Amino acid sequence: MSEFHHISVLLDECIDGLNIKPDGIYVDGTLGGAGHSSQIAKRLTTGMLIGIDRDPVALKAAGERLAPYADRVKLVHSNFCEIASVLRELNIEGVDGILLDLGVSSPQLDDGERGFSYMADAPLDMRMNNEDSLSADTVVNTWPYEELKRILYEYGEERYAPKIAAAICERREQTPIRTTLELVDIIRSAMPAAALREKQHPAKRSFQAIRIAVNDELGSVEKVMKDAIPCLNKGGRLAIITFHSLEDRIVKTGMANASKGCTCPPNFPVCVCGKKPQVKLITRKPIVSGQQELDRNPRARSAKLRVCEKL
Repeated sequence: MSEFHHISVLLDECIDGLNIKPDGIYVDGTLGGAGHSSQIAKRLTTGMLIGIDRDPVALKAAGERLAPYADRVKLVHSNFCEIASVLRELNIEGVDGILLDLGVSSPQLDDGERGFSYMADAPLDMRMNNEDSLSADTVVNTWPYEELKRILYEYGEERYAPKIAAAICERREQTPIRTTLELVDIIRSAMPAAALREKQHPAKRSFQAIRIAVNDELGSVEKVMKDAIPCLNKGGRLAIITFHSLEDRIVKTGMANASKGCTCPPNFPVCVCGKKPQVKLITRKPIVSGQQELDRNPRARSAKLRVCEKL
């Protein structure tokens, strides 16, 4: 198994966005290799950092990296979308900052055993938390054609979704599909020659779609957008990095809605909804990586950072 070392994306921009107070309480809901968290913890004196991750491998690696700051760090094995219940269990009423990096960690992609990569042969898994029951094997071998087609089209934005879903269903009727490279071959066989000549790997969109379905990634983002803002103290910041358009749309819409006040129709003489803005937007447009970071880490190309502040 590869060492869990993840290159933190938009690191300086995240730290600036969180506006860290030395005595504040902060949550890194997607701890990963603790690159962001180590920089947060370093800036704390009497404050506290709560690190959450659903991947036990990441949690163990983060604990080692954060050992110098053990007096101000609490690690929790959970999903970032459960942030409200995690804080309740810790008897913490409010925090001063929440960071979410919604990308798949490089070690998860690079470790062939995890089944995330279309470049290495491995069992069809793709679970971020290996204690979860749903795996890529289940999705690929048991989900009906219509559902496979839907996730490939919606989550992967794969234009050949009907053909790929049909090819998967046809193959699994003969024998179960067990490995990543078996699946890659099936995807290739369903695509026209022109698509196979494109710069992007032909299986990239399909693997993304199946991974999102296995880990209910979009459902988790929708839940956290409802639950995270109420967990912030006044002046607390929510900073979220997304890596594809579906996540970014949920985050952008969630922050925009929370920043709006009255929702009454324009022709109402007085406000009857009583809705007040919950946050102010710190980033009107998302922050993206500069050329220097892209040269160092090409995976940062699709990263977008959005930040808001609790009113």
